[in-house]
Amino acid sequence: MGKLVEEFNDYRGRMNEKILSADNKVMKRIYSIDTLTYQDGALSSRVKEMLGLATSMVLRCDDCIKYHLGKCFELKITTSELFEIFSVANLVGGTIVIPHTRRALEYWEELNEQNA
Repeated sequence: MGKLVEEFNDYRGRMNEKILSADNKVMKRIYSIDTLTYQDGALSSRVKEMLGLATSMVLRCDDCIKYHLGKCFELKITTSELFEIFSVANLVGGTIVIPHTRRALEYWEELNEQNA
C-alpha cells in the first residue's frame, strides 16, 4: 500500500475508533446514516460513491475525496469513469476544484499502483 493511502486509512481508522468509543448517540447515528446512505437502493452503491466523490470535490473536502476514491477503487470504477467524475466536479465547482483534482489523481494513481 502506498504512503498516502496507508496514512489516510490509519488516521481515519484510529480517529473513528476514538469518536465512536465516546459512545455519543448523535455521532453514532450520523455514522450509521452515512453507512446506510451508500448501500444499494434505487441507485446502486457504485453510482452513490461516484456522486459522493463529485460532491466531495465540489465541497473541497480532501478527506472525503480520499474516502470516496477508495470506495470507487473497491467498486472497480475505471480511470475513464473517474475523469468523467472529475469533469462534472470541475464544471459544477469551478476552477477552485482543480487543486483537489490534482491530489485526487495522485491518490488514485497510488491506489492503482498497489494492484500493479
